Amino acid sequence: MRTRWIPAALLIVTLLPACHPNKVNTAYKNGTFGYDLNFLEKRDSVVVLQSADGSAKAIVSPKYQGKVFTSTANGDTGKSFGWINYKAFDAKVDEHMNAYGGEDRLWLGPEGSKFALFFKPGAKMEFADWHTPSAFDHERWNLSSKNDTQVSLGKVMHLVNYAGTTLDLKVERNISLLSGADIQKMLDVQPDSAVKAVGIKTDNSITNTGASSWTPQTGAPCLWNLDMFNPSPNVVIVMPYKDAEGKVATTDYFGQIRPDRVKYAKSPLYFKADGKSRGKLGMPASRTKGISGSYDAANNILTVVLFDVDSKATYLNQEWRTDKDPLVGDAANAYNDGPLADGSQMGPFYELESVSPAAFLKPGEKLTHQHCVFHFTGSKAGLNKIAVKTLGVPLDDIQSAFSSH
Repeated sequence: MRTRWIPAALLIVTLLPACHPNKVNTAYKNGTFGYDLNFLEKRDSVVVLQSADGSAKAIVSPKYQGKVFTSTANGDTGKSFGWINYKAFDAKVDEHMNAYGGEDRLWLGPEGSKFALFFKPGAKMEFADWHTPSAFDHERWNLSSKNDTQVSLGKVMHLVNYAGTTLDLKVERNISLLSGADIQKMLDVQPDSAVKAVGIKTDNSITNTGASSWTPQTGAPCLWNLDMFNPSPNVVIVMPYKDAEGKVATTDYFGQIRPDRVKYAKSPLYFKADGKSRGKLGMPASRTKGISGSYDAANNILTVVLFDVDSKATYLNQEWRTDKDPLVGDAANAYNDGPLADGSQMGPFYELESVSPAAFLKPGEKLTHQHCVFHFTGSKAGLNKIAVKTLGVPLDDIQSAFSSH
């Protein structure tokens, strides 16, 4: 069900010691890659992916579900791009979700619908009954192999969906740090010398290890990549879309998003991502171009997400309801965090997401979904060229999308 294959990227992998007792977080400022590396090294034997010159880096954690926690384009003192929820690591296990953060985590869907994985059979689709399966919420994953070109992690899972179907499966992911040449080739861009970049490629797969096929009658899972980033008052999400029949986006996952926070009279769709108003939207496979991104004008960071999409495949509905067709859903999503009704808030953060088609697999069959994250920082003129090439709009248009509100 993959729509394209991208050659494997060059990657240098460095396995660092699990703990440096003499190093403290004050060695680096909060918000830097070094600060986050020190924090995470105290909690897991993390794997650090690193470019030859040490400028581009990323942190992968086996203990925390194979997450790519964060990356940087400027070494240990550079900006840390992923959102990390520091307070979650020392808290008791939460029955609903353990939001450790991470700029690329892998979940399985669907979250809601008749084939939901987050609700037990017969449960009400309300927060009190919503539980993220422990296998991809807080259990350790296995670091199966590593060499100079890739890190591979996996997890065997046993799940039961809302329809009562037992799903025995294995999830695997190969994570690569991309070279400058890889980034140029994949995005067809040529960053100038005033632009720093980091790119992460994840190849995620799911295998049916059970004795029965997954069908439209039994329900099937899907792979779900979620990227959590740090918001600012000036972050705008950009989702280019194709001309096609049907609606451009579902904008009422968690209640209707206010019209002053989403704009899509013509491509692309803009979504305000300041971490101050909770809302989620989704775009169907017939509309998404398999690319999305964001621009943080306050910190001058351009983020681009590239992912597999198959406009002819079946995507699953993920909404918390059972009165819609479970086999009609979105291929790309975006989320802006904000306060709940009681004033509490998990973040703030925002997310760019993609999902695979439904994994209608016979025993032994595998489905793979590729999802890539790129960050660019530096010269605004240089970033503008990349934004126009990848997202189809200049930075000024992104920055001014909500200037009248």
